[in-house]
Amino acid sequence: LISIGKHKQTHRIMLSLISRNAFTHKNVAPKISTRRYATASSKPVVGFIGLGNMGGFMAANLMRGGYPMFVHDLDSKSIDKLKDLAKQSGGQVQSSSNPRELAAKVDCLITMLPSSPHVLSVYTSENGILSTVRPNTLLIDTSTIDPMVAREVAKKAHEHKAAMIDAPVSGGVGGAEKGTLTFMVGGSKENFEKAKPFLSLMGKNIVHCGEAGNGQVVKVCNNLALGIEMVGISEAMNLGVAYGMDPKILAGIFNTSSARCWSSDTYNPVPGVMEGVPSSRGYTGGFGVDLMAKDLGLASSAAAAVKAPLPLGAQALQMYNLISSHGGGKKDFSVVYDFLRKQQDK
Repeated sequence: LISIGKHKQTHRIMLSLISRNAFTHKNVAPKISTRRYATASSKPVVGFIGLGNMGGFMAANLMRGGYPMFVHDLDSKSIDKLKDLAKQSGGQVQSSSNPRELAAKVDCLITMLPSSPHVLSVYTSENGILSTVRPNTLLIDTSTIDPMVAREVAKKAHEHKAAMIDAPVSGGVGGAEKGTLTFMVGGSKENFEKAKPFLSLMGKNIVHCGEAGNGQVVKVCNNLALGIEMVGISEAMNLGVAYGMDPKILAGIFNTSSARCWSSDTYNPVPGVMEGVPSSRGYTGGFGVDLMAKDLGLASSAAAAVKAPLPLGAQALQMYNLISSHGGGKKDFSVVYDFLRKQQDK
């Protein structure tokens, strides 16, 4: 989702950065800095790194909320798009060349990145956030990553006297655009309260899940269920259509019966059943197959750590990996339906 680029983080580096001992981040958050870098505004200066399908809309909502902003993304077009929107709406958006430069200028910094290696690089590398972050800066990572990575980064942020929460999201690109995302927040209660004014401009359901990393635990479990659910709905819809059922009638029955779920009533995978969802625009512009596979991989790793069996999760992961191997990795994950239909037609 996020065009932040691929940093070459090896498994060896990951292991050196991540302590697998459970880390509980219970520090009391310091106050957010009162410094100001935009004299025209009395509001804190906000930084945003990762202006992809989700992050671009999230940053736009913060900008509309009146916050002066510094942004960074490896895709200059994403930055230009936000700047153009700021000009049209009277917002304040400037760009920074790297995370290090950006971190020195802001009071609150939000990241939306594809994976654990990206988060580790953006926060802890030589040109990363923690190399210049000011004491009392509020750091909010909205990426979906390994809970242990979230806890390690929060620990390092605390060592730099910064306040940090992990706040992965649910609600998809549509929720990001409308500002109706759900945020699952891990970190101290005080940090959670300090983050609310920013999160409330991007989401409607903001839930404190406990200590650092717990937001990621909830998100991994949520996407485990979602990935399995989409495969089930796609199989059932494909079976019904194969027997000649009108998919709109079939979906209507699902949505008023025991099969009702988000993958059917809000994000139906069959083209033409719903407007404004990826299945009705060639499975573009949504949550990619490769990203779903990544999240199911996170669930698998987390399950292995506590010996929790994931029989259906493993099967769902195999399905998304199979679709990716056939060239569908960048398609929205609801393309499962299309993949099954085409396999049937062979």
